[in-house]
Amino acid sequence: MKATISDIAAAAEVSTATVDRVLNGRSGVKAANRYRVLDAAAKLGYLPETGDLSMPAKPARLEFFLPVGGNRFLENLAFQIEDYCLRLPLVSECKVTRLPDASPSTLLAALDNLDPNTAGLGVVAVDDPKTRAAIQRLVEAGVRVVTIASDLPSSMRANYVGVDNRIAGRTAAKLMGSMLSKEDAKIALFLGSRRYRGHDERESGFRSVLSEEFPHLRVIEAVEINDDAERGYQRAASILARHPDLGGIYVAGGGRSGVIKAVEDRGDAPGLILFCHDLTDQTRKFLLNDRVTVVIDQNARLMAEQATIQLLGSLASSAPYLTKKFIEPRVITRENIPAM
Repeated sequence: MKATISDIAAAAEVSTATVDRVLNGRSGVKAANRYRVLDAAAKLGYLPETGDLSMPAKPARLEFFLPVGGNRFLENLAFQIEDYCLRLPLVSECKVTRLPDASPSTLLAALDNLDPNTAGLGVVAVDDPKTRAAIQRLVEAGVRVVTIASDLPSSMRANYVGVDNRIAGRTAAKLMGSMLSKEDAKIALFLGSRRYRGHDERESGFRSVLSEEFPHLRVIEAVEINDDAERGYQRAASILARHPDLGGIYVAGGGRSGVIKAVEDRGDAPGLILFCHDLTDQTRKFLLNDRVTVVIDQNARLMAEQATIQLLGSLASSAPYLTKKFIEPRVITRENIPAM
């Protein structure tokens, strides 16, 4: 029988409300209670939010390919996947491959070395014809595939796990627009790469809200920095030098530390607000030190759990596609930073 939140609460000797906060990554729980809840959930084999999904009759081998490079969020995601799979009896073996970059050629080379016993694959990938074709070949060979963080909807993947990136971009624009009261304020937009469908969707959502609700705000430049901090620093320093009256910066991908360093080095940008994505040890410090105003987070722990569950569910399902259920983005400021 599947363990319930009430079972976990009884085992951990806490309230069901506390269990709910811990399992959904919310703040307001003492560290000791958080540990007891997670320990009880692991011992009871709790499967979060499986909904109507069936689970496979026997344990399966899963693999994940993540273009970590220097991306701290993806490194945290890799750790969360490894930690969760280690505690899940339905996963016979889990291998997380940390790729050095997001190029299709790097991913294709990794796919060539996929273990023949692998039943399910989770992947963070840019949208590219070769990538989609490779996923199709895997699916035709019997491997179920789930895309993570950035979707490939025209591929044969079984499901997507992550936030609705267009909504995330719209949320960033709504908040930034409300904070920028100055007329004709300028905004600089930094993307990892538009080849990531998720980054392209964030930009689209962001621009849509500015056009609809804040026409006086202008995106004066939108640059791709390939999640690279040094490139982010150089491009941000150049923009700040040419636009000393810049009102807002939205970093929709990685490389945020370089952008923030450029702002720090400039030193004379009063009132400049900065939004970025993903809560990590680094962005947590940026929030506490007022270097970042708002973080739009997609919750690495929930993403890891749902990617694993969706892969297992796809193995037990005869349907080629599962019902998509987005992870709700979290809006985090200095005042509501959750425990890691």
